[in-house]
Amino acid sequence: MVSSVVEKTSVAHKETALILWFEEVGTHDVGLVGGKNSSLGEMIQQLTSKGVNVPSGFATTAYAYRYFIQEAGLEQKLRNLFADLDVNNMVNLQERGHLARQLILDTPFPQNLQAAIGEAYGAMCERYGCKVDCTGVDVAVRSSATAEDLPEASFAGQQETYLNVHSLSCVLESCHKCFASLFTDRAISYRHHNGFDHFAVALSVGVQKMVRSDLATSGVMFSIDTETGFKNAALITAAYGLGENVVQGAVNPDEYFVFKPTLKEGFKPILEKRLGSKAIKMVYDVGGSKLTKNVEVAEPEREKYCINDEEILQLARWACIIEDHYSEVRGIYTPMDIEWAKDGQTGELFIVQARPETVQSQKSANVIKTYELKDHSQVLATGRSVGAAIGQGKAQVIRNVSEINQFRPGEVLITNRTDPDWEPIMKQASAIVTNQGGRTCHAAIIAREMGIPAIVGCGDATDSIKTGEDVTICCSEGDEGSVYSGILNYEVHETELSNIPRTKTQILMNVGNPEQAFGFASYPADGVGLARLEFIIANHIKAHPLALMKFDELEDPVAKAEIAQLTKLYAGDRPQFFVDKLAHGIAMIAAAFYPKPVVVRMSDFKSNEYANLLGGRQFEPKEENPMIGWRGASRYYDPNYREAYALECQALKRVRDDMGLTNVIPMIPFCRTPDEGRKVIAEMAKHGLKQGENGLEIYVMCELPSNVILADEFSQVFDGFSIGSNDLTQLTLGLDRDSSLVAHLFDERNQGVKRMVKMAIETAKANGRKIGICGQAPSDYPEFAEFLVELGIDSISLNPDSVLKTVLRIAEVEKAKPS
Repeated sequence: MVSSVVEKTSVAHKETALILWFEEVGTHDVGLVGGKNSSLGEMIQQLTSKGVNVPSGFATTAYAYRYFIQEAGLEQKLRNLFADLDVNNMVNLQERGHLARQLILDTPFPQNLQAAIGEAYGAMCERYGCKVDCTGVDVAVRSSATAEDLPEASFAGQQETYLNVHSLSCVLESCHKCFASLFTDRAISYRHHNGFDHFAVALSVGVQKMVRSDLATSGVMFSIDTETGFKNAALITAAYGLGENVVQGAVNPDEYFVFKPTLKEGFKPILEKRLGSKAIKMVYDVGGSKLTKNVEVAEPEREKYCINDEEILQLARWACIIEDHYSEVRGIYTPMDIEWAKDGQTGELFIVQARPETVQSQKSANVIKTYELKDHSQVLATGRSVGAAIGQGKAQVIRNVSEINQFRPGEVLITNRTDPDWEPIMKQASAIVTNQGGRTCHAAIIAREMGIPAIVGCGDATDSIKTGEDVTICCSEGDEGSVYSGILNYEVHETELSNIPRTKTQILMNVGNPEQAFGFASYPADGVGLARLEFIIANHIKAHPLALMKFDELEDPVAKAEIAQLTKLYAGDRPQFFVDKLAHGIAMIAAAFYPKPVVVRMSDFKSNEYANLLGGRQFEPKEENPMIGWRGASRYYDPNYREAYALECQALKRVRDDMGLTNVIPMIPFCRTPDEGRKVIAEMAKHGLKQGENGLEIYVMCELPSNVILADEFSQVFDGFSIGSNDLTQLTLGLDRDSSLVAHLFDERNQGVKRMVKMAIETAKANGRKIGICGQAPSDYPEFAEFLVELGIDSISLNPDSVLKTVLRIAEVEKAKPS
């Protein structure tokens, strides 16, 4: 993209200039050119040297807008129009808004303002080698209000944007429409509810060289996780064509998470990649009556990611640079909301907008508020959760913005998608559900800002949910949100973290679901004591690893078809699907707690559970008692399974070596003898996981009587122990915990079990090895946690819902314990 030196306006004349180039303005010029344009100027001036590409352009000033209003005598006419404005009356709001816009559109620009815009546009045409009297250079014309893109209020999409604008006459027309859009219904309502004076806000218009993303891709990224406020991850969304569809929620985009701390160290930490449907794209309407149009995306293009890994990482690096810069300028941590585009002609990436994120950055970091659904019912629709709250009410299905008068406060809004015209009723909704959109679409942004639970990208919500139906919108169960039939019971828990004491005993958490990990990052925990691979394999991979490796040999046609569909992006290398999905799951959990330790237990399915995975029955034996059969360590070096275990090792190696998440500690389950432990460690070394290299420690589950009795010998093989109280209890008492006939005898507090635990802790400590516990007992029985503290255990890993109450109990025990 062409660049040239701009002759800057003197400081004395900036206040009364009608036009300023982006290169002349910065963050301190919001009053002159609005939030959007001042931010573009800031990035061009300060971040171009750091490699951030921003298209150039110019801005009409706030002075130009006020000059126009004053010269035409419009202010008093507008004040008269708004004398009886009632923003809660949709008819009144729509009528006043229409009259205000028409008044501005019917009033021509002063000649000197037209001339200033013409001169600047002519200079842009010359810069890019176009003739102004022909088609002219293609530009984006965007509104930029002086009360816009502020850290405490986004004003996102309140005013208009016009893309693919050619010729001076079209630029002037678009600027005029932008001026009028200061009085859209949604902008009037938003200013009223946020306490801004309609006549104290002025409008600047940015005229920026278009990036030909209509021929490539575009999207939105945040330098913070939008749902949980987790600061160390950047979220990038991407779809084909111009970016308006992503912003407006007209398309379900691809999503990518990147871990910022190790990215800055030179690693490639793409934590997660989620494929969106990307059904349509916005392109130039060449020869048509409109500036842009939507067309369908071909099926093969929909079924692949629309940007590559290097582009994902480049965008994330820019997000870090932009966030760091604005945080330094403002003197406070400032996460950013950024729009980007890829030029299909040059292949270059560009940043086209950047503004402070206005939701998570405003929340208190010292309070954890959690929602728990107590009942469940028929699921009417599912989609992507926005927030982690629960909302309820009668459904109101509205398919067109012209029907918003039907909406009543407290109802659940069900629609295809929203844009800023919907905002007057969105703030009145108890929850919002849309067919289209991703986590950075308009509905998601506004729902977060208003603290309203929302589910986006449901696909068929307007068909599956009926107006007047009682519904419960649940966003508290992970990444997938559900619309349940009826009004269901739920509880809200709020905890002040500043009141939580620190304990000498390390408090870790048991975390299985990667989608919930970022939400747990703010808990008062010292890391993760148990991350189970079984959850990731069962819920994200779903297929048996050997079924992926021997796909062509599969005998079950149904399983083969399901696996083919599941791995369609990996048709040439299906085992890589297993590695990628497992690596992403582990990485999400490891990143959430980095640099605190995250102990990852290698897969510990029993043979009957492995058989239930897609294609699994062909590769699993039928055992009489799988509970004490071919599981854990005994599989890893077995000729019949070792190649599948190699996939787990590859995933773990990628997380540690490629992503830089060296806080991951692998743990071996159900290891019967020290010799078996050595065989497993040798197997791991074959695949690059060498004990002691790059700080790699390997732990073992202490869950068999042999682990306790031979703890001295196991200490020579492994770097640490984690007591698995479930298996240790059943094997000490000689019962099957899955059998209802003897279930009443299962009790971790049995004296025999406690003696085994005591012996394990004492022996591990005598050998200088770390020892903790990750079983269920401390979460269920506070007195068992007290017992462990009294023995001097190093760490206790708890289920998330019992962390806070158990921490308080442990603090009391430590206080009473003789030093």
